[in-house]
Amino acid sequence: MKFFDTHVHFFPDKLADKALPKLREISQCETHSDGTRSGTVKNFAEWGCAGGMVLHIATNAHQQTSVNNFAKESQHGNLYCFGSVYPYAENALEEMVRIKEMGLYGIKLHPDYQEFFIGDEGALPIYAQAEKLGLPIAFHTGRDPLSPNLIHCPAAVLGKIADLFPRLTIIAAHMGGMDTPQEAAKHLAGKKNVYFDTAFASHFLDAASFTQLVKLHGADKVLFATDCPWSTLPAEKALLEAADLSPSEKERIAYRNAEELFGVTV
Repeated sequence: MKFFDTHVHFFPDKLADKALPKLREISQCETHSDGTRSGTVKNFAEWGCAGGMVLHIATNAHQQTSVNNFAKESQHGNLYCFGSVYPYAENALEEMVRIKEMGLYGIKLHPDYQEFFIGDEGALPIYAQAEKLGLPIAFHTGRDPLSPNLIHCPAAVLGKIADLFPRLTIIAAHMGGMDTPQEAAKHLAGKKNVYFDTAFASHFLDAASFTQLVKLHGADKVLFATDCPWSTLPAEKALLEAADLSPSEKERIAYRNAEELFGVTV
């Protein structure tokens, strides 16, 4: 079976050596790649990954242009990219138009690192613009080691955003909530414009819990993902294989849902 990883991170070569140690210290989590594009391609070859979607993050307003330019430069071969905006940047809405024009596949928001709460009134124009442009938004959901006791993207609020912007495609990373699957099940499962991705899920869900959440939400709305370099294809593949799902459901999650959502051929 083929696998397409919809949640990957890497950095410009000159920054990777600085970024990864800092992020390892924050997360207290080992990494499984050198954090570069070439290193990720090597990992994919070793793991048998057919391709991936790289999610870039602008952690401040000044990074937007360079982050999205790097995303565009990185998008070739079997790697595709999301851009990012800093929600409170003065030119965030204009930058989203540029992201669309550059042929990037969506917007990545990480509220913990970008220091905003997803329900903030000032963030609503970002969602409206993404809905207008047809750009999916991938949210880091649930807990994050950067601020473990303060959830910036709770499932309850994301569910309300999904209702408020019904034509906005939302990707709720980490099965709808890192370390908060009960909240994901209660507030997000079954919403037609919400996808879950499996990034890092093997670290906080067992096969039975994973199966239950997939069944509740629907296998056609779940995307295979690793969160590389924080997890690996073998680890997340093992969780999917252990799940009590039909072969066709597993195939949809592994790559077919991504093909349909992003219009790519795996």
